[in-house]
Amino acid sequence: MKSTTSFTIHRYQQNQLTTTDDLLAIEEPLEIQLASSGQLPRSISITMRTPGQDEHLAVGFLFTEGILHEPSQIERVQMTDENVIQVYLAEGVTVDTQRLERHFYTSSSCGVCGKTSIEAVRTQSLPTIPPGEPGIAAALITGLSDKLRQQQQVFAQTGGIHAAGLFNHQGQLMALQEDVGRHNAVDKLIGQAFSAGWLPLHQHLIMVSGRASFELVQKAAMAGIPILVAVGAPSSLAIELANEANMTIVGFARHQQFNIYCGAERILA
Repeated sequence: MKSTTSFTIHRYQQNQLTTTDDLLAIEEPLEIQLASSGQLPRSISITMRTPGQDEHLAVGFLFTEGILHEPSQIERVQMTDENVIQVYLAEGVTVDTQRLERHFYTSSSCGVCGKTSIEAVRTQSLPTIPPGEPGIAAALITGLSDKLRQQQQVFAQTGGIHAAGLFNHQGQLMALQEDVGRHNAVDKLIGQAFSAGWLPLHQHLIMVSGRASFELVQKAAMAGIPILVAVGAPSSLAIELANEANMTIVGFARHQQFNIYCGAERILA
C-alpha cells in the first residue's frame, strides 16, 4: 500500500511564488474487526492511520488493549478491502467482550480520550517489569534520536509522520514503524514484536518521535518495555502510570541531552 501521495502546491521562497509537487503522508481510516469461526466479524475500532503494516497495527492494538495475549490465539488476519482488516480467533479462544467497549473510534492524534477510557486502562493488569534492568549508558541514549531519524523514510519524504523504534540494550535498532498517529506507530511496532514472539521486551527500550503520552506508556508497559525515550515531553499522567509500572521515562532526548522523569536507576552515567 502507498504511504505517501503527491499534491501540487504553491511554494513561496526567496520572494518568489512557484508551483511544484509535494509529498504528503496518507491518512485513511482502518476498521479493525474481530471474529471467531462461524461468527460474523465484529467491529471493535476505527483508527485513522497511514496505510501499510496494517496486520501489525491490528494485532498490536489487540495486544496492548489486553484482548489478545499470545500469537497462538490468532487463526488468521486478512484484509477484506484496503481499509478493513479482520482478525480471526483460533478455535476455542474467547475474549473479554466488555474490554472491547472501551473505545470504538480513535483519531490519529488522540488515541485514548476521556475519563472512562483512562479508568479502563488503569484497571487493566500490567505485566511485572524487573526493577533496575536493563542498565543503559547515558551516552547511548543521546545517540538514539539520530538513529531513529536516519531510518524514518516516510518522514524524510513528507515531514509529517511519527515514528517508534525498538532498540536493544546495546543501542541497536531492532525495528521501526511509522504512522501519522504516534499510538498507531507504537501499536505497529509492538504488533511486529508480538507476531515474532519477542515479548516480553524486558531488555529493550522504545523511542518515539513525539511526546510521551499516557497511552504510549500503557502500550509499552503491556509489552514489558522498561524504558521509554521520547523526543518531546511526557505528560503528568504518563509519569504517574510509569511509576506504577516500574518504568523509566526519558524526555527531550535530542541535541545530546535529555531529562529523566522517573526510573533514573536504569540510566548509567
